[in-house]
Order: sequence, then structure tokens, then C-alpha cells
Amino acid sequence: MNAPPSPLAAASVSGVELLLWVAFPYVCLAVFVAGHVWRYRQDQFGWTSRTTQLLEHRWLRWGSPLFHLGAFMVIAGHVVGLAVPDSWTEAVGIGEHAYHTTAVWAGSVAGVAMVAGLGMLCARRLLTRRIRLGTDRSDKLLFPLLSATVLLGITATFAHNVFGAGYDYRSTVSVWFRGLFALQPKPEAIADAPPLFQLHALTACLLFAAWPFTRLVHVWSAPIGYLTRPYLVYRRRAAPAAAPTGAGRTRPAPGSRRAA
Repeated sequence: MNAPPSPLAAASVSGVELLLWVAFPYVCLAVFVAGHVWRYRQDQFGWTSRTTQLLEHRWLRWGSPLFHLGAFMVIAGHVVGLAVPDSWTEAVGIGEHAYHTTAVWAGSVAGVAMVAGLGMLCARRLLTRRIRLGTDRSDKLLFPLLSATVLLGITATFAHNVFGAGYDYRSTVSVWFRGLFALQPKPEAIADAPPLFQLHALTACLLFAAWPFTRLVHVWSAPIGYLTRPYLVYRRRAAPAAAPTGAGRTRPAPGSRRAA
């Protein structure tokens, strides 16, 4: 368990750090919550990703699965890394070395898949004229912001934990993140983190603020019910029997053709 910061450390936090690591995240979270309420009240039937599969599907066939699978893995990794204290993982028998090794390599694979998928989707939107013409202002905000957040995260991982000496973000960034939701902000925990991790955190806050006003809201309407919905059984209707005629011949069923 990380020790609480001393009063001297808390007093040394500057006004800029309070603005960046306390005020700014809370403003983004407030916009995230209020924006979803507004979007639901004003446009609850517009919670869709506005698929463009009919306009182009070759890039989408590969880009969409790579992006979504990578995104799910990245989100799961962030939930464990940011929300779960290191003392909890050690309590279930996962040591710091094992966690660090698994997180780095699994996160790298997930990040590469997400970057590759996002690159295909962005290239598809830029190179296909019909899709480019259908790009609205929210997409023009979302795609650069999402790309910056993803690229900063994977760059920080590679720079510090793959090719670098290693950086334990769970003792700094994670402490700051949990402190926000516990209403006990600890800006000093992230103030000395490497710049790449700080930039990644700031762009992630901006992404949360933009979330309710973009196509990201379709996450909340994902068809999870399809996983438990019973199978639909289709049966072919039996062909109607031919009706007999007075001359002993059979009259063809309606809709059938007589052989030439």
C-alpha cells in the first residue's frame, strides 16, 4: 500500500499542478456526466456509430475488428492498472514482476492492434470520398483526439517499459486516478511522472469530456443481449398440395409453372 503524502509534499504542489491534476479532471468528468444526460434527453435515438459499411467494406473488414478488440484489451488493462491497487494483486499471488511483465507485453500487443485498426479506419475515412463527405464535426474532433490519446499511451509504454529502464505508474498515476474518484485528489502523485504519461492522462481527460458529443456514446448501446438471446428457428413452409380437377388431372398450385 502506498504511504499517504506528507503535509510538506502536499504543500509543495503549485497552482498550475492543482489546475492540471485536480480542477481540469473534475471539469472533464462533470462534462462527461452532464453531457450524457443532455445527449440522452435530446438525441437518445441517435446513439449510433453511423455505420458506413455499404459505402466501403474492405478496409472496414480488417480495421474495425482490430480496433475494437485492441480497445477492449486496452480498457481492461487500464481498469486493472489504474483502479486496482498493487496490494490487491499481490494478495492473490500476482507479484510485481509478473504483473509488470504481463502488463507490458499484453498491453503492447493490444496497443499495436488498436493503433493498426485505428489507422485503417482513419485512412479509410480520408481516402474514400463518399465517407469523407459524410464526416461531421464531431468526427473531426474525435478521430484526432482519440489518435493522440492512443499514440501517447503506446509511446509511453514503449519508451519507458519496453526499451527503457521501466516505470511503475501504479505508484504515481494510479494513485492520482483513484484519488479523484475517492474525492481525495493527490496531484503530487502525478506531478513528477514522465511527460509522456502526463500528456496521455490529459488527452484521456479531454476524450472523456468529448465522449457524450461523439459517436463514442454507442458504447452504452452495445447489443450485449445478443449473447444471451435464445436462438431463432426458421422453418420452411410446406408446398401446397395440387388440387384435383374434374377430368382426373391435377391443377397446378398457384404460382407454379407448367413445363413447356
